[in-house]
Parts: sequence; structure tokens; C-alpha cells
Amino acid sequence: MAYTNTSSLVSASKNSDSGLQIHLHPLVLLTVSDLITRHTLRRQQGPIVGALLGQHNGRDITLEYAFECQVISGEQGAVLLNQAWFQTRLQQHKDVHKQPPLELVGWFTTTPPTGPETQHVPIHQQIIQDYNETAVLLAFHPTSVLAGAEQSGKLPLTIYESVYEGQEADRDQSMDLDGEETPLNLKFRELPCSVDTGEAEMISVDFVARGGGNATDVDASTKTKGKGQASQAPVADKASKEAGVQQEAKALNDSSLLSPEDEELITSLTARANAIKMLHTRVQLLRSYLTSLPPSYLSDFPTANGSTNEEAPPSTPGEVNHSILRSIQALVNRLPLLIPSDGVAFEQESLSEKSDVTLVRLLGDLTQESKNMKEMGRKFGIVNDAKQRQRRGGRNVAQVYEDNDELAVEPMAGTGQPYE
Repeated sequence: MAYTNTSSLVSASKNSDSGLQIHLHPLVLLTVSDLITRHTLRRQQGPIVGALLGQHNGRDITLEYAFECQVISGEQGAVLLNQAWFQTRLQQHKDVHKQPPLELVGWFTTTPPTGPETQHVPIHQQIIQDYNETAVLLAFHPTSVLAGAEQSGKLPLTIYESVYEGQEADRDQSMDLDGEETPLNLKFRELPCSVDTGEAEMISVDFVARGGGNATDVDASTKTKGKGQASQAPVADKASKEAGVQQEAKALNDSSLLSPEDEELITSLTARANAIKMLHTRVQLLRSYLTSLPPSYLSDFPTANGSTNEEAPPSTPGEVNHSILRSIQALVNRLPLLIPSDGVAFEQESLSEKSDVTLVRLLGDLTQESKNMKEMGRKFGIVNDAKQRQRRGGRNVAQVYEDNDELAVEPMAGTGQPYE
């Protein structure tokens, strides 16, 4: 029998009273997103489950590292961790992360936005009973990503702690029975979360973000076809294997590979485009809010007789948030600071700075060309000296041969015979 979501597992009191504060590191987010992406592209079956390593200091819990876990099917279709495999892998990670020492602080999986379901309870009970009784659950919501919830600026995930609560419906009835205790059920409460990062993680995340500009799309059908031909061919048929490898290499070479300059440009343009989209979304949100306000709260609202909003009908106090209006007014008051008061002077100063930059670049080009001319003159001198030495060497050899010929025709002394 499989587990079904028959009741909500989220506690009625959503606010946690334990005082726990979660500090989430970017490496955990990258690991979870990578695992979900690979699981989806490979069309793997089964749940996505992983362990979370971190530190537990008082009321602060840090989530610093994550890794994938193997699961098995238990009794009544319950999904559980592979105990032997998990203990070995957990000890390996603890041996690696000794300074600072990391321990098992929770686990992660995918859930709907409504919260954990019944099939998530067996794994959580296994972890809190065998490893850490205060383990937390990081629930990632893929449906929120598909629905475009990331535009709100909130991460599509929720972190829960587990508590045991009694059933509210049966509380009054159970009090009538003497000596009978109220059954406790496992519930989940949402914990506050903040993203924390170190200098090393900032460098790594920046490197990963820049590497996204070099992502290329390779035709999966071509790769599958090449691999299929190589796998179905017999062992002795090397020509088919080589053809499959060459076809796969050709598909990779035909993909558009970008140079480092192109990667830098794409990364910069992508960051600017995302910033502009976010700015446009926030401006539209403010505009929609101001449009929904009563006319009496809009400045200089014209009436039917052409006067301002002095006689406009009052609105109910509950419809307007004055703190938001004050923040919007402060933002509008800061806008003139971005616009120069004297446009002509600003333009002249910009042209002057542009001329200075152009002049410096021109001087640099002239210096580089002078260096190149000097290098060319040096090389020309070396070649010319070599040619002159070669010519002088040729004339000396010819003179030697001429002298040898003259000696050859002279007779030897006392014999009258020439030298041989």
C-alpha cells in the first residue's frame, strides 16, 4: 500500500516558537538544482532525496553542503534511506569536512508549495531517530519555478522543523477518558531562513554564473544515434564504432563555442537584461498599486469643475498603507538626483573625459608602433649582417681555390714535375 496525502502535515501555528535560525549557503542551492536538473533530463523515476551537512551552534543552524542519497522501498511502499550506504557515505563526508567539522543537520526533497506530504514522513522519522532529532527539512518547489514565482524575488523553497502535536478534533473527546493520553502526530513548522555566504563561495558562484554564457546546445538525437550505432555493432567491427565516435565529435565541434571575450560580453549583457526586467517588474508593481488607490490620495487630482482634490470624497483608512506611500514618495524625491541639473555642462564634461581617454589610447598606440618599428630595425640589422658575412665567406673560399690552382701548376723544386 502506497502512502497518500490524506491530511495536511503543516502545523496550524505556522510561526515557529523554537527560535531556530537557518543560514543557507549557495553551495546547497547549486547542489539541489543540479540534482533536480539531472534527474529531469535523464527522466529518472523515484523521489529526489539528499542529505544536508552543516553546523548547529545554539539556535543557529548552517546548511553548508549537500549530497544525493540512495533510497529503497520499505514496508507498505514507504521510501527509506539505504542504511548501510548512507552511513558509509556520511562518514566519508565527515572525514573530508573536519575543519570546521560538519554534521548531519537535515535532508532535502521536492514537495508541492502546500508543504510536505505523507510519503516524506518515513525518511524524516528515520533521520530524527537514528541521526539527529532536530533535523530540518529543505523542501524545494519545482511547480513554483514553472509558474514563474521567481519574479517575486523569493526562493522556491521552504525549510521546516518537525514537532509533535495532538489532534485538535479529538482533544475534547480524549479528555473525557481517564488515564488516556492524546496521540501525537508529526507536524512541520516553517523556519525563517537567510542566505549566507563566504568569500570562497562568492568566487565559486560568480564563476558558475559566468560559465552560463558558454552553455551550448548539442543535438541529443545525433549523440543518441552515434552511441546506438557503436553499441549495437559487434566487437570486431571497429569501423562502426569509429564512425559513431566521429559523428559525436562532429556534433560537438559544430556547436557554437564562444571565446572568453564573448563569454564576458554575454554575461554582462545578461546581467543588465535581468536587472532591467526586475526594474520593470517593480515599477509596474508600484504603478499598479498607485492606480488602485482612491482618487483622494493622488496628488493634484482634477475634479469635474477643474479644481484639485481639496473636495475629493474621502476614502476608508483601511484601503491605504501609508508606510508604502511614504517609501514611494521618498523614492520619487531621490529621482532628480540621478538627472544632472545643468545638462550642457554635464555634456561638455563627458566630452572632455571622452577626449582624454581617446588621447591616452592614441598615445598608447603610438608607443606600441614605435616599439614595433624598433624591433623591426633590430631584426633587419641582424639579417643584413648575416648576409654580409655570407658574402665575405663566399669570396674567401673562391680566393683559396684560386691560390690552390696556382700552386698546382708550379713545378716541384728539383724535379720539374707539378704538385699533385
